[in-house]
Amino acid sequence: MASEEQAVRDTHEAWMVAVNAGDLARLMTMMADDVVLLNPGGPPLGKAGFPDKFSPAHERFLLRCSSEPLEITVMGELAYTVCRDTLHLEPRAGGDAIDLAGHRLTVYRRQPDGRWLLARDAHTLTSV
Repeated sequence: MASEEQAVRDTHEAWMVAVNAGDLARLMTMMADDVVLLNPGGPPLGKAGFPDKFSPAHERFLLRCSSEPLEITVMGELAYTVCRDTLHLEPRAGGDAIDLAGHRLTVYRRQPDGRWLLARDAHTLTSV
């Protein structure tokens, strides 16, 4: 596996660890300033709006997200991943859990310091 492909894989895995840990501070450092996040049924979300969606979700639910990369492609300063995702949401206050599954397309942009930052993301997660 090429070193850049492994670097993107490592970035993807670090993102998932931070999501599951509820580590908003870490996630914010992993996004480009001009990031665009596309979610079914909602408007595009930028970096400034991310905390307002992420933090309440983590307050309300215990999240367990998994993401299996099906494809990782690096093209110069850009890379993309296609993944199969599952998301288990367990209400912290009790009640029925919610399970979602689908696919995700993520575009990463290499920074001058060599880090890969999430630049674009779209998913198709729906109820199982």
